[in-house]
This record gives sequence, C-alpha cells and structure tokens, in this order.
Amino acid sequence: MDKYSENFEKAIKFYLDNRAKTDKLFAEKYSNEKKSVKECCMFILNEVQKSGCNGFTDDEVFGMAVHYYDEDNLGEIKDISCRVVVNHVVELTPEEKQKAKDEAIKKAQEDAYKQMTAKKSQKKSSNEDCQQGVLSLF
Repeated sequence: MDKYSENFEKAIKFYLDNRAKTDKLFAEKYSNEKKSVKECCMFILNEVQKSGCNGFTDDEVFGMAVHYYDEDNLGEIKDISCRVVVNHVVELTPEEKQKAKDEAIKKAQEDAYKQMTAKKSQKKSSNEDCQQGVLSLF
C-alpha cells in the first residue's frame, strides 16, 4: 500500500476516467504520459498541506485533480506520508449490481444445498445407528 489511502487513489481515478469519457478536451490532457494518477494524488496532498485545512468537498478535491492535468508547470511535488479518509462511495453500474446479485443468489443456493445434504447424511447415519441397536424378536 502507498503512503496514502488506496481508496483515495481509486476515487480520484474513477472520477478522472469518467470525466475523460465526457470531456474531450480533458481526455487529451488526461492521456499525457508524463503524468500519473499517483502523482496527481501527491499533488492534491501537497495542495491540502499548503492550505492548512483538514476537510474538503468532493468538488474541491476533484478540481485539484483536474488542475494537475491542466497545468504543465506545477513545480516540485513532494512525497507526503499521510492518511486520507475517503467518504466517497463508488456507484455500481446496473450490470455490476445484477452480477453481484446473481452471485449472491448462487452462493445462497449452494449453501442451502450443502445444509440439506448434511442434514440428510446426519439423519441417515442416525437411523443406521438406531437400526443396529434394535434386536429382532422374530
């Protein structure tokens, strides 16, 4: 794990990827091979440290990410060791939600089947034990 939260990097990348899909001008700058999401996150952390503030809105953080890709001369971006708290939830697509639901149903069915076969196996061995203990009088 890096010096900052993996979830922070994922949230920034998710936003930037989606922005690049809808904004062609930004997509060109986002494809700059000299820049990276990791360095973008370090840039944001540097900006946060300079500000002296502890909390930012999503729009403020994402604005800093876009600024990183828009500008060519940002100066030195120092490596910062810190902990980032992310309160941003990534929404699943309807397809991803359906896939997760299908997998959950399949797992529930498999678990129920295992329980049923285990109970049958227990009953069968219990019946066999009883039958062995019964003596026939005839």
